[in-house]
Amino acid sequence: MGGGLSKETFGFLCNLIGEELRNSRRSFAISPEIQILVTLRYYATGAFQAVIGDHVHVHKSTICRTIKRVSQAICRLRSQFIDFPRNAEQKNMIQTGFFQLRGFPRVIGAVDCTHVKIQSPNANIGERFRNRKGWPGSVHDSTIFDNSMIRAQFENNEFGNCFLLGDGGYPCRDYLMTPLLNPYTEPEKRYQ
Repeated sequence: MGGGLSKETFGFLCNLIGEELRNSRRSFAISPEIQILVTLRYYATGAFQAVIGDHVHVHKSTICRTIKRVSQAICRLRSQFIDFPRNAEQKNMIQTGFFQLRGFPRVIGAVDCTHVKIQSPNANIGERFRNRKGWPGSVHDSTIFDNSMIRAQFENNEFGNCFLLGDGGYPCRDYLMTPLLNPYTEPEKRYQ
């Protein structure tokens, strides 16, 4: 399959959304496995939908609907894989874990961005999407965080006196602890 996606991960994804894709009204002739593969190929290559359709002998309009359907099915899985503590018990459990791991009190999460290599969506504007690693995706980590619901919730004090940990790509804020540029004292070095 390429792109580093293992057979196990592909099988796991098929198990999670395959039945939903099988039960769709359209494209029922296309197996869920092929629908997922077509979508993953689109994500990985950015190829025109007509090119992908030619590869599997399916019309580009069907490919377009398939990519949308699979993408929506994957998005519906977010609550199973993306989580943030919502009640006192969850916050206490995570705080205890961070404290036991590194001695950080009141931490309920860590933030960072993941760079996923994708093909430029359009050769004419591709450089607008180039990030610092030379890959498409020019939005800085802190910009993504600044536009997130989690940031708004922290700014509204919805998590009380809890903290997030972030790397140097984020600004230090009352609720977001980031590394020191040049730690000098022993406490600063321990913090680092």
